[in-house]
Amino acid sequence: MERPQKMPKVAKVKNKAPAEIQITAEQLLREAKERDLEILPPPPKQKISDPEELADYQHRKRRAFEDGIRKNRSVITNWIKYAQWEESQKEVPRARSIYERALDVDHRNITLWLKYTELEMRARQVNHARNLWDRAVTILPRANQFWYKYTYMEEMLGNIAGARQVFDRWMEWEPDEQAWLTYIKFEMRYKEIDRARKIYEKFVYVHPDVKNWIKFARFEENNGFISGARKVYERAVEFFGEETLDEKLFIAFAKFEEGQREHDRARVIYKYALDNIPKEYAQELYKNYTIHEKKYGDRTGIEDVIVSKRKFQYEEEVKANPNNYDAWFDYLRLVESEGNPDQIRETYERAIANVPPTKEKQFWRRYIYLWINYALWEELTAADEERTRQVYRACIQLIPHKIFTFTKVWLLYAHFEIRCKNLSAARKSLGMALGMCPKDKLFRGYIDLEIQLREFDRCRTLYEKFLEFGSENCITWMRFAELEMLLGDMDRARAIYELAVSQPRLDMPELLWKAYIDFETGLGEFDKARGLYERLLERTLHVKVWMSYAQFEMSCAESQDDEEENSEEAADRAAMAVSLARRVYERANTSLRSVTDKEERVLLLEAWRTFEETHGDEASLEKVKQRMPRRIKRRQRVQAEDGTEEGWEEFFDYIFPEDESAKPNLKLLANAKLWKQKLQEMSNDSEGSPKDDENEDGQGEQGDSDTSVSSSSEDESEEEKETGDKKKQE
Repeated sequence: MERPQKMPKVAKVKNKAPAEIQITAEQLLREAKERDLEILPPPPKQKISDPEELADYQHRKRRAFEDGIRKNRSVITNWIKYAQWEESQKEVPRARSIYERALDVDHRNITLWLKYTELEMRARQVNHARNLWDRAVTILPRANQFWYKYTYMEEMLGNIAGARQVFDRWMEWEPDEQAWLTYIKFEMRYKEIDRARKIYEKFVYVHPDVKNWIKFARFEENNGFISGARKVYERAVEFFGEETLDEKLFIAFAKFEEGQREHDRARVIYKYALDNIPKEYAQELYKNYTIHEKKYGDRTGIEDVIVSKRKFQYEEEVKANPNNYDAWFDYLRLVESEGNPDQIRETYERAIANVPPTKEKQFWRRYIYLWINYALWEELTAADEERTRQVYRACIQLIPHKIFTFTKVWLLYAHFEIRCKNLSAARKSLGMALGMCPKDKLFRGYIDLEIQLREFDRCRTLYEKFLEFGSENCITWMRFAELEMLLGDMDRARAIYELAVSQPRLDMPELLWKAYIDFETGLGEFDKARGLYERLLERTLHVKVWMSYAQFEMSCAESQDDEEENSEEAADRAAMAVSLARRVYERANTSLRSVTDKEERVLLLEAWRTFEETHGDEASLEKVKQRMPRRIKRRQRVQAEDGTEEGWEEFFDYIFPEDESAKPNLKLLANAKLWKQKLQEMSNDSEGSPKDDENEDGQGEQGDSDTSVSSSSEDESEEEKETGDKKKQE
């Protein structure tokens, strides 16, 4: 039986406290740097003293390179290093052999070809290098570096014809734009302008971009061939056609003509481009056109440019949001300023075709003015009555009259027919409007129209229909009565007023009663006006009615004083008016005692005091002053909606002397309160028991009022409660 293997003992650390000197990783690195522990000494230099050592050295290096290539043939870096080492040993044939072996491994490696050709050129083996370039461009014709290096070598050797031949071979492959431009610069270095032009001719068809056509035209311009440059621009415009026009081409063309001082030609080019290029792609074109016109154009030309630019902006706005009616208004105003009727009609038709998506009046309010402006333009500017009539009728048919309508459209159509001397059509349209969608504005507009035509019988009929439609409208009753007053039929006007005030429901009855009273007062029927006041006071006790009644009594005397010449009779009449007005104030004060709103009573007493100061004597004024209330501050509990108490609030209250004198037991209650307080003091002195003290405290707390009053007045409810407590004690 094997013995269990013993575990080695772990040394126990007796002192676990941190060392006094702490060594950090930073300190270790710093010490290693200071002592240069990581720096290895350079290898010793080897000096070769005889050919045998050189041969031995070369043999060892070649074996190392060959071993590296044998291990991984696909690493081209090893081949290149091997060939460069052989070149350093002046062994060009060996280096050439290594490059050939490498090309057998990877003949599509561009770096390998470049290093190989550079070797031949350094060795001044021109034919070898030329053969290598031919092989390279044949195998890899899309490698532009070979072509660039090849042509540069031929040019440096002075073989211009050979370089041109290489360029021609290169152009057959239709390389990128830089290759063509390099060929053109090569020809220009040797002043071969015709050859460069032929290259440009091929270039713009191989790479048909706008910038290449512009370069071709500028080439002609820089070499003094102005007509040739113009022809290039014209050929470019024809080449791209109307579907693929670019603003850059026209900007360059126009600037060319501007440089040749052909401003009319430049203007024609700009206008042609603006007419054929979509607006969203012509921002720079607009800008350059504006600058050109500011430099060389007149005021009309500048305005045309600005108008066209604004047109483009409005077109963008209405295209982004067709229901942006404010943009349509601005656009139409701009189009109208040009004065082209066909274009204006087309724009209006486009605008009114954008009907609001929902049948809610708030979304139609701006839209309907497009129709109104369209009709007004047809009538006033185009002077076409039939088209105006068609616009109005189309607008009326479009509006959903069962949901809402626009009175303005009906009235404008009616006035238009009247201007056309077609009164029957105007009345027919307004009658149809009242039948489909009766509204207050329609009735009033129709009535005003008939009043202008002096058709008063029709006005009466319309007012009757109007009142059948809305009998609670006080303004309608008043205007109907005013019409009868203008016609001199006072009895009909009075009957209308009587019918009006007898209506069970009115929207503004105070205006109607005031108009009725003013009507009677204006006719001098003061008794009837006074009767109206009495009838009105049967319905309401508003303080303003009483004040107006008192002022009416005074105005009656003043109006009669103007008619009478006898001073004694005028004085008697004035005294009678003052007494009547005072009597009205007395009645008002008595009736307003039952009103809960004390502010109205205070307002009445202040008006009465002002009246007495003006028309009364000292005795009457003193009587009114004695009736003036005292203003006191009170407190009351504030309750929330759920019934909980939220605290106290202060408010102002008025105490009238008349109300205090009407309560004979007020002093009795005050004396009872004083007697109760004395009785409590006596009981406290005689008994002094804790129970009595608690009762007294409770009574004291109960005696406090929830309402805080000034020292000059007490709460009546509190006094009545204290009187009841006194009776219980007795």
